[in-house]
Amino acid sequence: MTDGAAEPRRHVYAVWGVPPETQAYAMAKYSRSSQSMLESIAELSAQKAADFLETFYFQYGHRSIADLAHIALAFENISLWAAIKVVDEPLWDGQERSTRYQPFTRTRYHVPDSLTDPATRGAYIAAANALFRAYADLSRGLLDVLTTVVPRPTEMDDGAYRRTLRARAFDVARYLLPLATRTSVGQITSARVIERQISRLLADDLPECRAIAADLRDACVRPAEAPLLTPLLDRAPPGLLDEVAKVAAAPTLVKYTTPATYPGQARARFRPLAAAILDGLPPGSDQAVQLAEGQTLEDGIVTTLLYAEEPGRRDYRQIAARVGELDTARRDEILAAAIADRGRHDELLREHRAGGLAFDVLTDIGSFRDLHRHRRCVQIIRDPDPADGIDDAESVFTAGLGADGATLAAERGLVACYRDAIAAAFDAAATHRGHLGVETKYLYPLATRVRALFVMDYAEAAYIAELRTGPTGHFAYRRVAWEMYRAFADRHPALAGSLRVTDPSEPIDMLRR
Repeated sequence: MTDGAAEPRRHVYAVWGVPPETQAYAMAKYSRSSQSMLESIAELSAQKAADFLETFYFQYGHRSIADLAHIALAFENISLWAAIKVVDEPLWDGQERSTRYQPFTRTRYHVPDSLTDPATRGAYIAAANALFRAYADLSRGLLDVLTTVVPRPTEMDDGAYRRTLRARAFDVARYLLPLATRTSVGQITSARVIERQISRLLADDLPECRAIAADLRDACVRPAEAPLLTPLLDRAPPGLLDEVAKVAAAPTLVKYTTPATYPGQARARFRPLAAAILDGLPPGSDQAVQLAEGQTLEDGIVTTLLYAEEPGRRDYRQIAARVGELDTARRDEILAAAIADRGRHDELLREHRAGGLAFDVLTDIGSFRDLHRHRRCVQIIRDPDPADGIDDAESVFTAGLGADGATLAAERGLVACYRDAIAAAFDAAATHRGHLGVETKYLYPLATRVRALFVMDYAEAAYIAELRTGPTGHFAYRRVAWEMYRAFADRHPALAGSLRVTDPSEPIDMLRR
């Protein structure tokens, strides 16, 4: 201690009510000033924060500053297909409407603006309406089945009983929801994630995603919604709090967002490479989960690059075996092609994040959406494809309703209605693919399978196995998590023995959530 000077006291405090960019400035000042955060905020203006960010973020490249500005955003009434793409960020926190606890009949589905031809538009609407009718009929029919085969305990009130069984009915009925179904997503992320999200969506081949990107950028620039402050502002004298009402979330940090061209350019390079290298290989296995064999880092990256863009629905093991046959020169050519279009500010591709346990997963879109929420892993996701088939209807109904429920559902014609609805949707999508292009996928029901590579460390594999095999979860992702566990246990029995997993084939209490 110096003569007469008091020792600084520890001070831990929360800060609220500061615009995100101003908060980012105040935090960044710690590296350049001895001021407290409160002192930095007190001397700030929005313009001063913007000037600082212009200098240090854009001119000097200190991009970590954008990690300090966190923003809550809502995406409402977007399609399920667009939502999958919106949330496809590793550093993402948020929630989406649940197919288990909410019916989707009120908000209906997205109709692309591109459908200007009356005949094509009419066919699209007819196909989507058919799926929604089947979804509504199946939801009601399955609830009747469950209330017939699952007695209500005397200690359980009728409202809770029906809500619980309705959720079980939705677990099966959701397979019929098309990817066009409208949903809503809320997220809290840093401005750097939003910047990357905007750039990625601007380059997406789906028009809806490009429109969402433009809306997202606009939402960060215009004055933010303030539902709790608005009543206070209305009671304040005119002009007193005008500046509060004009605060935007991140106008400077999203100012220069442009389409992320590097990933698309890399994909364009790899499509012909994958077609040539993998020529002659048959379609892959329909096994739900495969754990890849160990590879060198270089071979793992090359395999993942080819996996992402291969045209023939091959699985990871097939591609890895073919990569193992390549000579060093050919392998190095592929590695060089992956970075040929990389710009100065481009991150490496997601496919470069190799190393670890690689699970090749083939499952329905509905359960994929649940697994997609796991952020502590690398996910390489292919587009859904009816050619990959669907889960057997009897196994879906048995897993979702129990043996007695599945039998009664079949007797009442619900299994046949389920099959017919999916077949009709696939027929409509195939018939109109020429006019719909990339928007054909809107007509795919959630029963459609999607293949994705999940690369993770042991701790994340253990977490997914323990959480997702739990008896209250959806039967489809429970099965995937169980197969992941079994594949891991076969390879690493000493590590798998301590995991707390639940075999999904064991009977469950239909009234437990």
